Amino acid sequence: MLQNKWVIRGGIAIAIIAAGIVLWLLLRPSELPEGIVSGNGRIEATEIDISAKAPGRIADILADEGDLIKAGQVVAHMDVDVLNAQRAEAQAQLAQARTAVETAQSQVTQRQSERAAALATVRQREAELNAARKRLARSETLAREGATAVQERDDDQARVEGASAAVEAARAQLAAVDAAIGTARSQVIGARSNVDAVLATIERIEADIRDSELRAPVGGRVQYRIAQPGEVVAGGGRVLNLVDLTDVYMTFFLPETVAGRVALGSEARIVLDAAPDFVIPARISFVADVAQFTPKTVETESERQKLMFRVRAQIDPALLERNITQVKTGLPGVAYVRVAPDVAWPDELALRVIR
Repeated sequence: MLQNKWVIRGGIAIAIIAAGIVLWLLLRPSELPEGIVSGNGRIEATEIDISAKAPGRIADILADEGDLIKAGQVVAHMDVDVLNAQRAEAQAQLAQARTAVETAQSQVTQRQSERAAALATVRQREAELNAARKRLARSETLAREGATAVQERDDDQARVEGASAAVEAARAQLAAVDAAIGTARSQVIGARSNVDAVLATIERIEADIRDSELRAPVGGRVQYRIAQPGEVVAGGGRVLNLVDLTDVYMTFFLPETVAGRVALGSEARIVLDAAPDFVIPARISFVADVAQFTPKTVETESERQKLMFRVRAQIDPALLERNITQVKTGLPGVAYVRVAPDVAWPDELALRVIR
């Protein structure tokens, strides 16, 4: 009886061992064909900080952590009371500057009228001078003939000199008016420049007001609310952290002997631990040119075998767009890369994605 009991126990143990071997053979991962390599990694995405352009107080935040937002969507507002006051002040200055332009233009018109009057005076004085010169000529002729008194000729000479002085004075007045017109026109140019400067100030303030609406530069998911409404942030202060779900990739590492064969654009496939039934297509978008996890000085072949290079497999943005609500970062998985284009993908890596 005792011998039979040991025989039975031995048979059971053998059966358990045999079942374990069979189970291990069934469950062990299949060997990858030559030309396909793999590496463990984690799903990552480009992160973008939505920040305030200028220092100020946060008025409100319109997005919560986990929300999906579209490109250009307003996600927060900065307080603009000070900017509105500055704009009102600049608009008042604009009205003053435009009034100054009108005043300067009226000065130009007035000076131009004065010039017309001064020019008429010059012509009048020139006519008087011509008449005085003719009278003097007649007086000189009559005085030589003894037909008139020498005193009369002297009086006509004095009248010519007086008329000549009057002409010079009128011409000087005309020149002064011309200079005044130039000054008035310069004032018009200066006043218009002030208008342009105030308009530029208003445009800058309005641009700051527009920038107070914080918009998402790309579509994605809000990962963190870094600040809260009512907080004061500095210029460039972060308010929200956004994950760009159209720029998703897996970062993994490959040994030097393999990484040297991986070309940009090589076909890759990703299998996530959380969704092993799906095989996600990807393309190699980056291969590091600096090794990781290796001594600074590589001297022997055994050390060269320790070289590990960072590789990035980019997921198709169109596929991500179609499944945007299911895209998550941080998920671990395995990336498979085909380094030999003529090698076929094994059946277990046939594409199985959510369309």
